[in-house]
Amino acid sequence: MARGKLRIYLGAAPGVGKTYAMLSEAHRRVERGTDCVVGFVEHHDRPRTEVMLHGLEQVPRRQLEYRGSRFGEMDVDAVLRRAPAVALVDELAHTNVPGSRNAKRWQDVEELLAAGIDVVSTVNIQHLESLGDVVESITGVRQRETVPDEVVRRADQIELVDMSPEALRRRMAHGNIYKPDKVDAALSNYFRPGNLTALRELALLWVADRVDEYLNAYRSEHRVSKIWGSRERIVVGLTGGPEGRTLIRRAARLAEKGAGGEVLAVYIARSDGLTSASPKELAVQRTLVEDLGGTFHHVVGDDIPAALLDFARGVNATQIVLGSSRRKAWQYVFGPGVGATVARESGPDLDVHIVTHEEVAKGRGLPVARGARLGRARIIWGWAVGLAGPAVLAVLLNSVALGLANDMLLFLTLTVAAALLGGLFPALASAAFGSLLLNYFYTPPLHRLTIADPKNIVAIAIFFGVGMSVASVVDLAARRTHQAARLRAESEILSFLAGNVLRGETSLEELLERVRETFAMESAALLERASDTEPWTCAGRAGFGRPLERPEDADVDMPVGDHMALALTGRVLPAEDRRVLAAFAAQAAVALDRRRLQQEADQARALAEGNRIRTALLAAVSHDLRTPLAGIKAAVTSLRSDDVEWSDEDRAELLAAIEEGADRLDHLVGNLLDMSRLQTGTVTPLIREIDVDEVVPMALGGVPEGSVELDVPESLPMVEVDPGLLERSVANLVENAVKYSPRGRPVLVSASAIADRVEVRVVDRGPGVPDEAKDRIFEPFQRYGDAPRGAGVGLGLAVARGFAEAMGGTLDAEDTPGGGLTMVLSLRAAGSRPGALVAGRDVAEPERQAS
Repeated sequence: MARGKLRIYLGAAPGVGKTYAMLSEAHRRVERGTDCVVGFVEHHDRPRTEVMLHGLEQVPRRQLEYRGSRFGEMDVDAVLRRAPAVALVDELAHTNVPGSRNAKRWQDVEELLAAGIDVVSTVNIQHLESLGDVVESITGVRQRETVPDEVVRRADQIELVDMSPEALRRRMAHGNIYKPDKVDAALSNYFRPGNLTALRELALLWVADRVDEYLNAYRSEHRVSKIWGSRERIVVGLTGGPEGRTLIRRAARLAEKGAGGEVLAVYIARSDGLTSASPKELAVQRTLVEDLGGTFHHVVGDDIPAALLDFARGVNATQIVLGSSRRKAWQYVFGPGVGATVARESGPDLDVHIVTHEEVAKGRGLPVARGARLGRARIIWGWAVGLAGPAVLAVLLNSVALGLANDMLLFLTLTVAAALLGGLFPALASAAFGSLLLNYFYTPPLHRLTIADPKNIVAIAIFFGVGMSVASVVDLAARRTHQAARLRAESEILSFLAGNVLRGETSLEELLERVRETFAMESAALLERASDTEPWTCAGRAGFGRPLERPEDADVDMPVGDHMALALTGRVLPAEDRRVLAAFAAQAAVALDRRRLQQEADQARALAEGNRIRTALLAAVSHDLRTPLAGIKAAVTSLRSDDVEWSDEDRAELLAAIEEGADRLDHLVGNLLDMSRLQTGTVTPLIREIDVDEVVPMALGGVPEGSVELDVPESLPMVEVDPGLLERSVANLVENAVKYSPRGRPVLVSASAIADRVEVRVVDRGPGVPDEAKDRIFEPFQRYGDAPRGAGVGLGLAVARGFAEAMGGTLDAEDTPGGGLTMVLSLRAAGSRPGALVAGRDVAEPERQAS
């Protein structure tokens, strides 16, 4: 009997709709005439899921008694006797009640599959056995019910049931998943947005891995030999041709295979002009690579393979992607090509990918520029044609009589060929050597260097003159084309610089790195000094190698004004490159000025913010502090008055008013002092390990009795905090919550452990705060809504967040399910990080200093 097929609906968390999707599929199969039954489906009292069971045949469950209670489990024997085509079995990772046929439900499913019955089941990602530790570290909950990964991987089909965390939390808040009395606890713990996002990522990655397995099996079955690379740092070599887009997309796909992939596209402009790049095409490719998350680099280099390898090694690349050559077969006579050379010289650390494209073997066309530097291979070929060619031609012409005129034309052809290949000097040598051979072998008297007929003297002289003229014209054209290629490369670089100036995108360090890449240098630094007698200082640096202290220590230095210089190390640049270097130097000075202006603007902004706070502080002092002072003064004046006889009740009421005003003053002044400490950065917490239940109750001393409910378990792990700052933070949060909570609805202060954090949650049932205002309420001197001036100066939440961040924690606002606001104070659990400050021993850590 053929084994049944298993289809699994995989979800990231309870409530995403796995069971609903499974039942929907069952209805579709029944409508198509498939014999489908429900082996076991648990609707968890969810009305919409329960409705989906209507119209489906259900196999009665087997009732088992365990510890005085009765439980219903799937009756495997009944399903086997029924022998349907498809059986629905929910919750694949479920542990069966002791006394069942199998310990796990997935074992029941294996029996059904072995009997030839197709099974549709569901499972959540947190129930996979291999992910138990990961899920526990995320949620703080250890999953006891698990299923072996291999069981799920063997499924014939896996379908991901996905839902965003926000949508799932809304579904939870509406009561569509758990009963109302469990909603608050679930949303505050397991169904937190961070937990759901992490579980969703796990599910997506696990399914993606399964997709890779399917693809690998498909390639093996169909004998697909195309290799997939891993996600690493990938350099794409561009020529400016249309195939560059294919290479960029291919490199992007390679980079997406794993975490940390990066694509760097590089175009190498050769000074000898051996490439025919289209500026428009390069602009399109630059946009494409940046849209795909990569970077574009422009490098000048005479030897393209060497420049490409130098660039790849300079950026610590692991792979190079090149296109198959566009040259035709006969063009390989001039060399193996860039791809073959790079592959041969890449070494064991660099993998080279040669990617096919539509332009393969269609020909490169005539180069738009050929430089004066013709290359060693071409010069050798030029000398070979110029010297060996006439000798071989003379041997051939000795056996064939063509006449002096034809002989001269043939020798002239060799001279032109030598000029085209090797330039001026091979052509001159060919003309001189050919003239000697013509005189010796073909001009009477033969085999002598004398010429009897004056007409032959003129002919040989014309031959030599034409050869020299052709060689001169070819050399001049090469030099002019070399200049054009240089100017084009310079214009592209200068255009890039101009664009950055207009957009203001490149920082000083990025610009220096661009200089280093462009000129293939080891390091680039911008040096400056205040005056001619002051020492040089480094304003910015990029690359590697020895640090520069003076421009004189560099291989190349370019002055920028009187007291600034761009210094490079690595090699000596030719004079023709200094023009572009001067443009880079000027742009570096502009970038440095822009950075300093930005710093000054930030300082000015900070000063403006300080002025705003001082203005608000004065406003607060003028009203919120004077009001309780006025009340105290009036009460004291009344008590001291001799004109009125105060009863004991009146006297007690006046004293209570004085005490209330003094308490209010003390609270306001305390918050003002705390905010001033935070603003000046003088808060240095003394972190030590302490239990939350020792600190939180102490923070509730100033709130009315019965206005707060406390739920802080003693079993929570210890936290690394400053007890005084924690107490002040919680006190401010509770005071704010009590202020906005309706009468008769106490504020809930609870604490729980989530992974390596302990969270203190202050929950009120007040009017709540919209999402756009949740960050604004933590700013100093902010009151939300129509809070009266007497409600405080608006510093409580700002001080609470400042103290939380000074202790390495966080404070955020969330909506309370059912209405209200929840303040979440997240603290580090003891021992959750190295270098903790324990028992007063201060181990330096920047994040402890409040800003």
